[in-house]
Amino acid sequence: MELFGIFFAAFLINNILLIRFLALCSFFGVSTKLSTSVGMSSAVIFVMTISSAVSWVIYHAVLFPFHLEFLRTAVFILTIASLVQLEELYLKKMLPALYRAMGIYLPLITTNCAILAVAFLAIDYRFGFLQSLIYSLGVSSGYSLAIILFAYIRERMLLAPIPKWFQGYPIAFITAAFMSLAFLGFTNMFNL
Repeated sequence: MELFGIFFAAFLINNILLIRFLALCSFFGVSTKLSTSVGMSSAVIFVMTISSAVSWVIYHAVLFPFHLEFLRTAVFILTIASLVQLEELYLKKMLPALYRAMGIYLPLITTNCAILAVAFLAIDYRFGFLQSLIYSLGVSSGYSLAIILFAYIRERMLLAPIPKWFQGYPIAFITAAFMSLAFLGFTNMFNL
């Protein structure tokens, strides 16, 4: 039950995009098309989960025992950057259309504050390895849910009779605000 609580809290109650407001650059930049949002979601799930696991191991096996905790930011960023480079090479070779569609936002996963935040939060919350993995899966799944829903809504808004001066980012920001309010309703669902 504890693992479910960790996942659910990360997935809905403390959604990384709509409640904590992290990773908004990719949220607004990639969510113009549903297919691109699904691809970005997959990339974030992979990088966030693997980088969280690797960062947890490095922290507990190297940094903490040797009192090098002050290096965690640099080590975690290097870990994330390495994983993004591997993923970028894979997508370029195996899924070139998705690679082109994601454009600049794929390498920007390296600097995605949500991925670094998950690595830090798993340590700061004193999660064990399995709890850390569940937490990172919850956060990345919540990211995926939010960005895919937002992309679907944005695609539907292209067909809506929205005044020209209100189209694009103005209506996107208002829509994101309403989505955030909807997710805010989950905050008192459980006392986690």
